[in-house]
Amino acid sequence: MTASIYLVLDMINDLVHEDGPNGKKGYGPVLARRGTVARTAEALARARAAGVMIGYVRVGFSPDYRECPPASRLFQGARQAGLFQLGTWGTEVHPALAPRAGDHDIVKHRVSPFYATSLEAILGATGIRRIFVSGVSTSGAVLSAAKEGHDRDYEMVVLEDCCAALTDAQHVAVIEQMQRIALVTTSRDARFE
Repeated sequence: MTASIYLVLDMINDLVHEDGPNGKKGYGPVLARRGTVARTAEALARARAAGVMIGYVRVGFSPDYRECPPASRLFQGARQAGLFQLGTWGTEVHPALAPRAGDHDIVKHRVSPFYATSLEAILGATGIRRIFVSGVSTSGAVLSAAKEGHDRDYEMVVLEDCCAALTDAQHVAVIEQMQRIALVTTSRDARFE
């Protein structure tokens, strides 16, 4: 049997909480319409029941943003808005998806969950070969995880209904692109094992 992990990507308050800066605009309306948070909670429950390891990947920076890449339009915008500061409510996982003891907390300073994080050490130490992935955004962290996992010879499984992008069109286009490198399924149809 192949050992698996379910990675929940960037489902942090700054991005997905109803009371966060993206709650009324940005991802908020899309997440509400798609039911992304509730579906992710259901997927987490199913994965835990199947004994699948859970990992939360959170983007975040020190209060002085020392890890923030100066050439990144994406992250410089977050810096100017005061987002993604580690140790604050904004970088905590949405309470409906709260981590439990034994779950992995993987902090990243870039879009990719693999770049300069503890993820590969966790995967190697536990013999993981299959990675279930979901989160925000479909076109950012999820796509990056799928591509990089694929290129590192992991079996990648994307839970489409637990992902969201800023627009439905963007989400659909990226999901279509990922079908070449990952199994794309839903939270209900995923075979957690």
